[in-house]
Amino acid sequence: MFLTVAKMSERKKQIMRKYFNTEGQCEPEEHYMVQIEERLERIKSLFVDRGKYFVINKGRQYGKTTTLRALSKYLKQEYTVVLMDFQEAGTAEFETEARFSIAFAKMFVKAFRKADINHRNEVIEPLVSFMEKFENATLMELFYRLSDICGAADKPVILIVDEVDSVSNNQVFVDFLALLRSYYIARRDTSIFHSVILAGVYDIRDLKLKLRPDEEHRLNSPWNIAAKFTVDMDFSAGQIMGMLQEYENDNHTGMNIETVAEEIYDYTSGYPYLISAICKILDEEPVIESALQNRGNIWSKEGITEAVKMILKERTSLFESMIRQISEYPDMKKMLHAILFQGETVSFNPDNQAIHLAYMFGYIVDKDGNVRVANRIFEMRLYNFFLSEDELTSAIGSAAKRNKSRFVSGGRLNMDLVLEKFVESFEDIYGDNDESFIEKYGRKFFLLYLKPIINGTGNYYIETQTRDERRTDIIVDYLGEQFVVELKIWHGDEYHKRGEKQLLEYLEYYHLNKGYMISFNFNKKKETGSKRIVINDKTIVEAVV
Repeated sequence: MFLTVAKMSERKKQIMRKYFNTEGQCEPEEHYMVQIEERLERIKSLFVDRGKYFVINKGRQYGKTTTLRALSKYLKQEYTVVLMDFQEAGTAEFETEARFSIAFAKMFVKAFRKADINHRNEVIEPLVSFMEKFENATLMELFYRLSDICGAADKPVILIVDEVDSVSNNQVFVDFLALLRSYYIARRDTSIFHSVILAGVYDIRDLKLKLRPDEEHRLNSPWNIAAKFTVDMDFSAGQIMGMLQEYENDNHTGMNIETVAEEIYDYTSGYPYLISAICKILDEEPVIESALQNRGNIWSKEGITEAVKMILKERTSLFESMIRQISEYPDMKKMLHAILFQGETVSFNPDNQAIHLAYMFGYIVDKDGNVRVANRIFEMRLYNFFLSEDELTSAIGSAAKRNKSRFVSGGRLNMDLVLEKFVESFEDIYGDNDESFIEKYGRKFFLLYLKPIINGTGNYYIETQTRDERRTDIIVDYLGEQFVVELKIWHGDEYHKRGEKQLLEYLEYYHLNKGYMISFNFNKKKETGSKRIVINDKTIVEAVV
């Protein structure tokens, strides 16, 4: 006996165990996922119900497809939702006006029938007959037929197009947007879509940037009627807790849900793919348990640290896109490098092309009016990328590799020795360079020295709250042990004392009794080397170069 689709779906639910999904869209019946009903309601009330045309442009693997498909189900009681995906058609289908028009009509008919299974045949017939035209099809006639359908439909028609920028690098698509705009303006007198949602990585307003480099085409958009999309696509620590609670109810791991959720959020800043990637590794990867070596529960801060280490080693489409786009846009690369290694403060200005692109791709955020890398994992991946460009030719990195075996004993990292030998190597290699050279590259040299020592076993990240042109705090994790290392440019005794005070506060926050400080001092009377400073119950190991 053959099973119906409904029965097959039910049988699948009974057999399948829920899991964390990082491949494609998420379904609440199959996957552990953050609940997004509140987001859907905001999109509906703020945009769809008001008849807005708008764009959801976010970085790769940001949950756009999951949101759009959930939204189409959420709206179906009140609207006929035509959900299309431009990746269903090849690039060749969008190269000429006729082929674009026919391809769009075919996808629309298919999606319309799926959205309204009880539709009257005469509603969709205008496009069915249009598809027979082939070489004679035009965009103008396509819109005549779409207008007829919207006028005859039993419910207001919502058009949603996912992956809209996958075939948008041609003039035909720009002309299509121009017609959408003209019908939007005339919709009080002419039937057309109640609301239009386009989703992709690129902002639609930047499509002409992909066509012609001249200023006129880059700044004049056919999509200037779009409402600004203001719904947050990131997930909060509280939302992550809700997902983990469902997982815990099924699996009984004994995790501290609040602590784990906050730690995941600290690494991801709510980036949907990165959240799922961490959870998927903790749930599925047996190497996590062996890596922890009884240092704690898998679902713990230690487990999350190990999961992040694995993510940073993976070649995923998200990170491949990041590296490719950074290489394609040298001004964006230069800006990110200056922020990470030189502590430069860059004011967030969306009119700056490098800032706009990095924000559009999801690599940076606007934090109190300044540019910040979007999350800790992105920052660590960028550090690793930039350091790898210099690693093979770095003299100080080579010095660390030669002494690597001396820095770890009994599975513990000897950070005191790391600082001592860094000072010696730095003085030998770069001691004769001028102040501006050391101020610009000093922190990068320490990371080049540290990376081969902890590579494969430990990890590090930069505390963004303290990074500026004068100071950077590095948090090093090595087999469950944490080290706080402050890198600072010497600016007199008063500033130095403030730095010590800030480091002590940081040690208190991390429940540590010992911290480290590297001072790049340009005073000719300085004494290089390392020394210990005891303040109350805390010890600071300071190295001066």
